[in-house]
Amino acid sequence: MTTSSSERGVSLGMPELPAPAYPDDVRARLEADARDVVARYPDSRSALLPLLHLVQSEEGHVTRTGMQFCADVLGLTTAEVTAVATFYTMYRRRPSGDYQVGVCTNTLCAVMGGDAIFESLQEYLGVGNGETTDDGKITLEHIECNAACDFAPVVMVNWEFFDNQTVQSAKRLVDDLRGGHEVSPTRGAPLCTFKETARILAGFPDARDGAVEAGGSAGPASLVGLRLARGETPSARVVHPRDGGPHDEPQDRAPGDATAHQPSPAEHLSSHDAPQDTSASDPAHPAGPAAEEGE
Repeated sequence: MTTSSSERGVSLGMPELPAPAYPDDVRARLEADARDVVARYPDSRSALLPLLHLVQSEEGHVTRTGMQFCADVLGLTTAEVTAVATFYTMYRRRPSGDYQVGVCTNTLCAVMGGDAIFESLQEYLGVGNGETTDDGKITLEHIECNAACDFAPVVMVNWEFFDNQTVQSAKRLVDDLRGGHEVSPTRGAPLCTFKETARILAGFPDARDGAVEAGGSAGPASLVGLRLARGETPSARVVHPRDGGPHDEPQDRAPGDATAHQPSPAEHLSSHDAPQDTSASDPAHPAGPAAEEGE
């Protein structure tokens, strides 16, 4: 007795059909934008990354149609474009939400609460890693280091920082995003949708009022290296665990002087400096005090 391929669970389906084309008006608009992008580079092939952002801004993810468009514009094969689009996690390969909520689960953020935040949001939103809520508002994912370890645990929304988060503040954040309420990052430009973010990453101007001027900076711990490179020699400081004891003690003070360093209002404290108000204890300041650019 022979067994058919279908009975063995083997699919001998037809080859995938070519990607559908963009509507004529959409393609004409994208071609005009693509010419601007390609003109920035001496070798057109170098424009592939921003072009992938461009097509992602059209549909919210990189589709087969978008990859075919990039291949046509740059004279590449779809295999070459696909190899790049599948390598970088910043390019989405399936429909995603208006807001990409990424929870850092790398070592420091994880031990400071990132793992708990991610697990709680999965249960709260009813989605898994890389999945999108039914209303199309939020795609949740765990991500690698956001280079903001002094504000751990960190959550990013469309690549904007939300520092010193807790389970409670993260839940309020996604509630506000789904409810259409205004949400302000701890640092950086105001939030926009993922499609708008993708267009900005493609290299097109951000036309929102105040977005370009909006600043944001790393905290004091992140800027130590920069200050040393400039020849500045700040006093060494000891940072104690969050056990209620003194912290940030200058090492060059007189023996027996127990006066602790008092941070100025301009200092954006790290979550490792000392206990501080977060959204869990101070709803009016959901991410703690903010610093000016370069401080």
